[in-house]
Amino acid sequence: MGIENNKLRVLLVGSGGREHAIAWKLAQSLRLGELFVAPGNAGTAAVATNVDIAADDVEALLKFVQDNNIDFTVVGPEAPLAKGIVDTFQKAKHPIFGPSKNAARIETSKAFAKQLMQRNKIPTAPSKTFTDAEEALRHINQGVFPLVVKADGLAAGKGVIIARDRYEANEAIRDCIERRIFGDAGNVVLVEEFLQGEEMSVFAFVDGERISSMVAARDYKRVRDGDDGPNTGGMGSFSPPSKWNAELEARVRREIMEPTVKALAKDKSSYRGVLYAGLMLTDKGPYVLEFNARMGDPETQAVLPRLKSDLLQIMLDTARGDIANTRIEWDQRSCVAVVLASGGYPGHYIINQAISGLDAVDDDVTVFHAGTRVVDGKVATSGGRVLAVAALGDTIADARARVYKNTSRITFNQSFHRSDIAAGI
Repeated sequence: MGIENNKLRVLLVGSGGREHAIAWKLAQSLRLGELFVAPGNAGTAAVATNVDIAADDVEALLKFVQDNNIDFTVVGPEAPLAKGIVDTFQKAKHPIFGPSKNAARIETSKAFAKQLMQRNKIPTAPSKTFTDAEEALRHINQGVFPLVVKADGLAAGKGVIIARDRYEANEAIRDCIERRIFGDAGNVVLVEEFLQGEEMSVFAFVDGERISSMVAARDYKRVRDGDDGPNTGGMGSFSPPSKWNAELEARVRREIMEPTVKALAKDKSSYRGVLYAGLMLTDKGPYVLEFNARMGDPETQAVLPRLKSDLLQIMLDTARGDIANTRIEWDQRSCVAVVLASGGYPGHYIINQAISGLDAVDDDVTVFHAGTRVVDGKVATSGGRVLAVAALGDTIADARARVYKNTSRITFNQSFHRSDIAAGI
């Protein structure tokens, strides 16, 4: 790879809570010389230098790394992966962490992922793909409810609709194909069987052939307590789930992760980066709900506080295709993360609201910024999901109690959060 010097200049691409968590962890690396984040937020500014370049402006990002002697780039969000940032940087011989555009189709096209799983007998729900609304509507008239309607492309975590009856399914299909509320992402829709069970997110580093040890988390996608209301990008998370153990990890590796990585390599889409499998633990075993081509948000905020190993070294080894001897050690304690959001999210919300209480949290509790920026020297809101408060504990209940005690100390106009993250675990 050509990275031999000890202290590296690193660029992290992205601006959300996931990126602040990654920046926070990269800043702890003994290999790090200087860290830049494009475009970053008020939280990343505390551990790195923010750069005013949009995360999906691939050409401007490449010019920045060339002009500033950046040794290594880490991609956080999905949008630049979909635009082929890894391919562009590799063509320019610049080391970068993340999958190629072809490999990232595992996330950017649900139809591609579903077909790959069906061809390779990877457990997933039966489904059919449609581009014509009337044809899809005829199909659901013969369906069993509830069923799931999915926009094929990227929809910021909001393109999956669980339809409880024919009316909701009709509306979901028309929203995607005719009303185009997800833009081009909804040109193709998948209608699939609804799976019963417990959801879980599983992450592994993949170097093209080998798969690291895995870590699991659970997130909460609905906006209100009791999993009520519309889907969001995620309102909280905890790690590890109670059912995650060595036996389940071995089964997920054998039945899902290894066949997926082999299938991508066979399709000339060799995968390097973090592979995220969203699973449903059914009475028949783990089934894939979706794949992501990067770390989850807000799962990252609950996972990285548990990582005891050097994240930068892991990413370097992954990018160079050599994680065979990479040490990845996880803290045995649990972590809970709770998201604070702007009133009205995931619909219309106001921004530029001053945030109070960030200096009032306990020293061993971490606040990861997502939708924040500095206005007149003060931290203010700039998005729907604003912050994630995360804490470690000997048990989930201990971590949860500490998180909520500190969450209550942070306030901004019209803020809200779910009160049931990791409840009853």
